[in-house]
Amino acid sequence: MLVLGIESSCDETALALVRDGALSDAVLASQADMHALFGGVVPELASREHCRFIGPLFDELMRRTGTRPADIDVVAVSRGPGLLGSLLVGTAFAKGLCLGTGARLLGVNHLMGHLLAAGLSEKLEFPALGLLVSGGHTNIYYFGSAVKALQLGRTIDDAAGEAFDKTGKILGLAYPGGRLLDTLARRGRADAKLFPRPYLDNDNLDFSFSGLKTAVSLYVKEHFADEPWPHPLQNPDDAPQGLCDLCASFNLAVVDTLLAKVRRAMKRYPGVRNLIMAGGVAANSLLRERVTELMERAGGKAFMPPLSLCTDNAAMIAYAGWLYASEGFCHDLSMETIPRGRPIPDDYLHVPL
Repeated sequence: MLVLGIESSCDETALALVRDGALSDAVLASQADMHALFGGVVPELASREHCRFIGPLFDELMRRTGTRPADIDVVAVSRGPGLLGSLLVGTAFAKGLCLGTGARLLGVNHLMGHLLAAGLSEKLEFPALGLLVSGGHTNIYYFGSAVKALQLGRTIDDAAGEAFDKTGKILGLAYPGGRLLDTLARRGRADAKLFPRPYLDNDNLDFSFSGLKTAVSLYVKEHFADEPWPHPLQNPDDAPQGLCDLCASFNLAVVDTLLAKVRRAMKRYPGVRNLIMAGGVAANSLLRERVTELMERAGGKAFMPPLSLCTDNAAMIAYAGWLYASEGFCHDLSMETIPRGRPIPDDYLHVPL
């Protein structure tokens, strides 16, 4: 089965081909440099860039793989959550391909795509817990199988990735600040008492990182009034040791909070010894190290995508599409695009294989 994956939920235009569960090739056009001028993603500009890139990227992918559009069995597209205008570009392109070629359409929950991407590099084992840590979401799931997931907890305000990027902006780091913050944190000495571990005084599995971001802002105003480093800071070598220590302390607070909720979820599902972690923040070096150690101590295993598949990409959409299509799931051309803030409906059709 040959599956084309299309990803356009935010500011990356990406397409990939997965054949029988293995990645054939992938292409991507990033808008990061353009949005860096504004300090964040501008939705209208993002959707216009998707329109400009998606056709040429498709042609390039077909040329590089020697594939004809008629060879595609399933077109899997990220249907949400994300920026509505950006998502619509991808879904419209996907529906047009299906209408023209007769391929089956399959709308992929972008969040499930992130988590299942680890299966491209190693066989996933179920049941498992899932920890999604991205710019827009910080969620915990229980997976009975690759296509059966139950959400246990979610972010109620700022997600972990959003807290990283906003903290980076507070510190005057070049966009996107989260990645550079991680680099600086590796050079710093973390003070475990400097920042709070937010939203742990409860018995749920939800997350809240807005208070931690505020704590950083107040600390910076009190201790770094003059901010003795270039703005925006792009070269880690220009960062003073105090800034690196601050980043390390913030990083540790986020990681400690994430792991505290994972441990809580493991107590609720004592028979589960596998954890799948994904999303942009899953590239964080300290988080990957601590999650691996946690699961090894529990006698289990942590599954994480390679760093190249942690951020938005089409390989994850194509692979998730292959998993669902292999179970006989699909959509018709009336499938709706779902923006951020609305739940993704379980409205798959089931067809005989």
